[in-house]
Amino acid sequence: MNTELLGIIASFAITLLIAIPLGKYLARMFAGEKTWTDFLKPLENGIFKLSGINPNEPMNWKQFLKAMMTINIFWLVYGFFVLMYQGKLPLNPDGNAGQTADTAFNTIISFVVNCNLQHYSGESGATYLTQHFIFMFLHFVSAATGIACAVAVFKAFRDKTATDLGNFWNFFLKSITRLLLPLSIVVSLILTFNGTPSSYAGKDKFISLQGDTVNVSRGPAAQMIAIKHLGTNGGGWFGANSAHPLENPNYQTNMTEIISQFIIPVAMILAFGYFIRRKKLAWVFFSVMMLGVMMLMLPSISSELGGNPLIAKMGISQATGAMEGKEVRFGPTATAYWSTLTTVTSTGSVNGMHDSTMALTGLWELLAMMINGFFGGCGVGLLNYFIYVIIAVFISGLMVGRTPEFLGHKVEAREVKIAALITLLSPFLIMTGTALASYIVTVHPNIDWAVKPSAWLNNPKYHGFSEMLYEYTSSNANNGSGFEGLGDGNIFWNVTTGVVMLLGRFLPIIGPVAIAGLLAQKKFIPESAGTLKTDTLTFGVMTFAVIIVLNALSYFPALALGPLAEHFSMLK
Repeated sequence: MNTELLGIIASFAITLLIAIPLGKYLARMFAGEKTWTDFLKPLENGIFKLSGINPNEPMNWKQFLKAMMTINIFWLVYGFFVLMYQGKLPLNPDGNAGQTADTAFNTIISFVVNCNLQHYSGESGATYLTQHFIFMFLHFVSAATGIACAVAVFKAFRDKTATDLGNFWNFFLKSITRLLLPLSIVVSLILTFNGTPSSYAGKDKFISLQGDTVNVSRGPAAQMIAIKHLGTNGGGWFGANSAHPLENPNYQTNMTEIISQFIIPVAMILAFGYFIRRKKLAWVFFSVMMLGVMMLMLPSISSELGGNPLIAKMGISQATGAMEGKEVRFGPTATAYWSTLTTVTSTGSVNGMHDSTMALTGLWELLAMMINGFFGGCGVGLLNYFIYVIIAVFISGLMVGRTPEFLGHKVEAREVKIAALITLLSPFLIMTGTALASYIVTVHPNIDWAVKPSAWLNNPKYHGFSEMLYEYTSSNANNGSGFEGLGDGNIFWNVTTGVVMLLGRFLPIIGPVAIAGLLAQKKFIPESAGTLKTDTLTFGVMTFAVIIVLNALSYFPALALGPLAEHFSMLK
């Protein structure tokens, strides 16, 4: 156990050692200052020239969002048809069939929105062509979309008064060429040299110890696994994701992958402070988020190391903790650490089965995705946290009897209304979806559908409810992990979660960018003795309190019906 604890401490320390200088680099790079990656300018200029794009053209917040939405809609349409007809396209040595319309609908939305909620198994549900030119491609561009939108918010607060939020295409391309692609090359090489497949050969065959012939899928997995973590995407090349021995062969690859999925979310928070020349503010944001992560992580590790009380009642020793659904080569500590970071970010990859974690661990996993503002995905984590900041500024202003201000700009009714709508969106989507699924399962279990609702749940009672709650929570948070006891590969789940993913991705991006754009246009108000300072411990505590209260009010009833009820039922 001590070795496992040292392993996660080392992983966390390495993450910070990389993320802090990376944050400084990102601030300088996006600000247009000189960096060591300037040698890529000719390549970028060539791409812009070929595309007919002027990367220096200023954009207001409406133009910025229009460019972002236009290209994402194009990817949705393009990917949908390629997935449906992948069986007839090249690079398909295993002869995998095309996806059905509802599965393709869910899949392409999932990858465009950086969720990667896979209602299919990676080995059989996709070909090498779609793994490369749909999934891996979207791993890069969906992450770059979130980063570009976050930089627009950076730009809004760098100058005292501005309408120009920067050029979407400029931020978007630089996110790929100067961040995601170089890091992906390094990570994929580490994975390849540690045994992760990186070839275009078809399935391999071998004879097992029992004498059975086993077909083992291969393919260029290392490349995709690198960007799936760096871009907080999470979609696995193999169905078992990073619990698969080829996707995550040993403890070194496990550390590499967990570090990869956390460095950019952390770096983006610090980059914000360096970019707007308010480093102290970024460290306040970082401290609040890290406190939240620790409050989720430590109970998860404790819960998993404590073992299962039902097994303990049988007189069975659990010296290594709760091992159901865990990989022996990682153990419960590394699995709990991973489960926390993969849910506080929007990665959603797994190195153990979340459906098999203890009930309280499932509670913390759900809560991490419901809050969705402790670092979050690439770029979008800061956008989600920004909404909480606006709410905290508004409440603080009311408490002291002053017009709320943020970084020298008055926060008025229009900005607060947008923030309130975005705050209410997540619980609305999650609760509506879960309520609808629960109603169908209990009232119409044998309705004449291709897959009857009575066959959706492999687990009854509280855990079955948690499985449905987790699916919609993961979809809304663009996370993609799941309690895999749920039979989600059918029309109902494909369509409903597809809609939740779309709304849960783009509205929380549009809202913060719109608020930042509206605030930036207002007259700058210099700080005075009565100004509410947002780079203080007091405001950090206020923001943290707002996050806790809002999410407790929104989600406690649902959590009480699921993981909390399951936990207490195990203690009887």
